Amino acid sequence: MPAPSSATADEIRAVNTRYHDGAAAGYDAKWGIDYGEVGQAQVLGKVRKALAASGRLPTFARSLEIGAGTGYFSLNLLQAGVVREAVCTDISPGMLRALEDNARTLGLTVATRACDAEELPFADGEFDLVLGHAVLHHLPDLSRAFGEFRRVLRPGGTVLFAGEPSRYGDRLASVPKRAAAAVAPLWRTLLRAGPAQNGHADGGAANHHLEAYVDVHAFAPDTLERVARQAGFADVRVRGEELLANWFGWANRALEATADPDEVPWAWKVYAFRGYLALQKVDSALLEPRLPPAIFYNLMLSARTPGAGASSA
Repeated sequence: MPAPSSATADEIRAVNTRYHDGAAAGYDAKWGIDYGEVGQAQVLGKVRKALAASGRLPTFARSLEIGAGTGYFSLNLLQAGVVREAVCTDISPGMLRALEDNARTLGLTVATRACDAEELPFADGEFDLVLGHAVLHHLPDLSRAFGEFRRVLRPGGTVLFAGEPSRYGDRLASVPKRAAAAVAPLWRTLLRAGPAQNGHADGGAANHHLEAYVDVHAFAPDTLERVARQAGFADVRVRGEELLANWFGWANRALEATADPDEVPWAWKVYAFRGYLALQKVDSALLEPRLPPAIFYNLMLSARTPGAGASSA
């Protein structure tokens, strides 16, 4: 559900900060975020698709992540050696504290900065890569944000965003969500799982209520492409990701959201996780190369700043 049209940019930023601060502690568990072999494979696969890289991925000397959350992208890219030095930003200090805890656990060094994506506190040309995952749809002023992304990139630098909801794909995803909500009581009975406490995965019921106000956009592919080009980026590329995996994942997530997480059987969680990964492979091999980006749930964008300077080392 998007933020109401009457909400101001400052109100959207404030609600995003409050919601993500409250959700930070349980965020990795809620979304199944992994920093091991599976997580690295997921992140590297998304980066490879976005960059249309058929061989070895480039190594970026210095990256800036926008809306880094708990570190899913940057920490996995650091571990994989794709990024040498990472700076992570988020509007939520709570998310950055969770990211710093994850980095310490993994033995990684990362710089963090709480700031607004539309007013980055960095000098011109500081970074080789600006990236983000599932963040653009939270930003009130996309044009201003993309102007900042271009400003802080070096000539020849790369911008890469993944996990952005498509307008049409989001509508399609509502079908399995509604179907799951309808059968959820029967599903809980069969699994002998009790009902969930409202807001259990978002820092409590009061914080959960804010979730309806943190999203601003669902994108058409040409909208993302146009914003990037208007900001001065070249070689802009937008593609879609996840169709079958998304339907399967949202159906299972909608079911699980209604149940006490401690009472959902482990066998179910394994089935849901492995099924999602298997369908991701089907999407990637068969559907994503053949179907228009707009039909997929997730959109990803890559582009570069004009200039001859190398963006990787």
